[in-house]
Amino acid sequence: MGPQPRHTPRTVVVTGASAGIGRACALAFAARGDRLALIARGRAGLRAAGREAELAGAAKVITLEADVSDPEAVEAAAGRAEAELGPVDVWVNDAFASVFAPFTEITPEEFRRVTEVTYLGYVYATRAALSRMLPRDRGTVVQVGSAIAYRGIPLQSAYSGAKHALQGWHEALRCELLASGTRVRTTMVQMPAVNTPQFDWVRSRLPMRARPVPPVYQPEVAARAVLFAADHPRRREYWVGGSTAATLIANALAPGLLDRYLARTGLSAQQTGERRPSGSPDNLFAPLDGERDFGTHGRFDGRARARSAQQWAAHRLGALSAGVARAWRRREVCAPAAGERADRAATHSPPPGAPGR
Repeated sequence: MGPQPRHTPRTVVVTGASAGIGRACALAFAARGDRLALIARGRAGLRAAGREAELAGAAKVITLEADVSDPEAVEAAAGRAEAELGPVDVWVNDAFASVFAPFTEITPEEFRRVTEVTYLGYVYATRAALSRMLPRDRGTVVQVGSAIAYRGIPLQSAYSGAKHALQGWHEALRCELLASGTRVRTTMVQMPAVNTPQFDWVRSRLPMRARPVPPVYQPEVAARAVLFAADHPRRREYWVGGSTAATLIANALAPGLLDRYLARTGLSAQQTGERRPSGSPDNLFAPLDGERDFGTHGRFDGRARARSAQQWAAHRLGALSAGVARAWRRREVCAPAAGERADRAATHSPPPGAPGR
C-alpha cells in the first residue's frame, strides 16, 4: 500500500464527553490532531477527558460544562466552540440518561428527564450544529444510537422510547437534507452493549447491580465506528458488533418471537448476581463525575471485547463500495466525452480514397 493521505485537522464537538463512548470518541479524534470541544455536565470527568485528549495529540481542546437538555446552554456551547476553535466540521451526539426499572416504577418526572436528555438533547445539539453548517454548505453530524433504537428491551422503557424517537427523527431529518441538496450530512451509529461507567451511575430500582447484556464491547470499538462514520457520512447508518446486526435482523424477521425471548431472558441478563447497595447515587438529575473522574471504561474489562469482526468487515466493505462508486462516476463523466470525440472524428473524417491532411 502507498502512503496514506495526510489528515487535515478538523474542529470536532463531542457531547457526553466525560466518560464512556463520548470520551473514547474524543481520544480517537485527538489522536488524529483534531481540535476538540468537549461537552458534558461533570467537571472532574470533563477536565480529565480534556487532559487525556491533549496528551493523545489534539491540536487544541476546550471543555464546556453544559446540560444538553437546555437548548440555550447547547447554543452557547456551540458559539464558544466556533469562537475558540473555528467552524465546526463534525458534531458527535452521545449524551444520554436512563433509568433501570420496570415501566410502572418509573415516575413521570424521571421519564421526562430521560427523554429530554437522550432524545431532545440530540435535537437541540443538532439544531445548533446545522445552524452553523448549513450556511457554509459543509459539515457532518454523527448520532450515537443503539440497537435499542430498533428493539426495545425490558427494564429500559424510557431509554428505549427515547432511542426510538431519535431514530425516527433522524430519518426525517436525513430526508430533508437530501431533498435540499446540501452537502451537510447526518449519519447514525447503532451500538451494542458497551463497557462504560453508566452501569454504576444510571438510576436503578433493580434488586441486583446492573450490567450490559453480553457480548460486551470496549468503548474504543464504538469510537472507531464513530470516527469511520464521520469520515464516511453518506451512509444512513452503521451497525457495530455482530450482536447488533443479529438483533436488528431478528427483529425485522420475527419481532414477536424476539418479544418472547426477551421476556424470558431480558430481566436476568441485565443484572449481576451481586446485590445493589441501597441508596446508591445516580446521575439522572446531577452529574456523579462532578468531583470524581470515572474514566472511559466501566467495571467489565475482564469480559469486554476490544475488536469486532463485523465492524472490520463493514468498514472495509464500505470503503470498497465507495471506491467502486467513485470509479463508476468517473466512468460516466469520461464516457460521454470520449463518445463525443468519436462522433466529431467520424463527422470530419475524409471519405474513403480521399487524400489525408
